[in-house]
Amino acid sequence: MKILRFVLVLAVIGYAGWLAWPFLSPFFEGAEPSVATERASAMVEAGGGIPQAVFWIGAVVLYLIAAIMLGSGNPRAAVAYFLGFLADAALRLAIDRSSGGPANASIQADTYGGGGEIAQRSAEAVAPVGLPVDPTWLVLGVLLVVGVIIVAVSRRRPRRRVTGQLAV
Repeated sequence: MKILRFVLVLAVIGYAGWLAWPFLSPFFEGAEPSVATERASAMVEAGGGIPQAVFWIGAVVLYLIAAIMLGSGNPRAAVAYFLGFLADAALRLAIDRSSGGPANASIQADTYGGGGEIAQRSAEAVAPVGLPVDPTWLVLGVLLVVGVIIVAVSRRRPRRRVTGQLAV
């Protein structure tokens, strides 16, 4: 179970990093911090609005909190994960609705910013597989399955004592 929990922690951190990549990439490219600020303000101005930015940042932060809690064995990690999942689902569905679906998301997406960035990157990630499924629903389904696995892994198991064993 510890190996599965470790793999889940890495997966959640990886997904949170992927979700936050448009804002983290300037730091890895050696650009100034003002570039990340410009990208964030461009996302807010590009029709995403403050609620979309709040959902985006909230989802990333809650996923990271869930990963930390899961790594430490805290059973409340599932609560943090599902709160992040709800923020992510609201963000993805708002992006999908505002862009007119996944087909138009890649057309309307900016290079860095705007709500279409997540929809476009999701569509590009699923494209090589060639599945006829909308990437928004596919990603949400995978995230839900990961959440169920996190619930199963983070449950506390009562200690069983064998007859005659002293309580410690």
